[in-house]
Amino acid sequence: MINPEFLLSFLGASFLIAIAPGPSNAFLMAQTFANGRAAGLQSAFGFALGGVVHTFFAVIGLTAILKASTVAYTTVQYLGAAYLCYLGLTTLKATVSQPNPQCEDKPHVSTSKKQNVMFQAMMTEVLNPKVALFFIAFIPQFVDPSLSSTTFQLAFFGLLYPLFAFPIDCTYIYFGDKIASYFRDHPQTQLWIDRITGLVFIALAINLLI
Repeated sequence: MINPEFLLSFLGASFLIAIAPGPSNAFLMAQTFANGRAAGLQSAFGFALGGVVHTFFAVIGLTAILKASTVAYTTVQYLGAAYLCYLGLTTLKATVSQPNPQCEDKPHVSTSKKQNVMFQAMMTEVLNPKVALFFIAFIPQFVDPSLSSTTFQLAFFGLLYPLFAFPIDCTYIYFGDKIASYFRDHPQTQLWIDRITGLVFIALAINLLI
């Protein structure tokens, strides 16, 4: 059983959080601009799966360990930053090895690997301790101890958030793809978009350490 008033409050707060610009949205837009709408949707699915993982961790108490242990928090933080930095450097390396787009008869298409986008987004979310602490600090505020078990309510709200945020992410992807469609028809511009995407990943890695 869920308190209806708490549910409405949760949805309102979740909406504001989901539409606010942040690292997740930056990742989504970078993938959409560089690799198209499909990559953006894969990123959104990856973030949703990451939310499910964080919900599981929060319910069984692992997130509380991150909150209590400086060593654990720092370890996850550096792993996440290293992973994002790896994605950024890999993307930049791919643009250096690409042929000169002006010498091609057909429009340039990014050669960065797209099949792993969902996994990349999921791991970016999972290895972000700030997201883990968000789940353990935000979701319990809407748990009503006078109703059903707190474990059920934690799981309910934790799984509801990624489901609720997913269509909002899709809206970002839709409009981002509309803007990017112009640039994809201009080879040199697309190449710079790929390079900017790599720099965005590295910037997200730095942001994670701040």
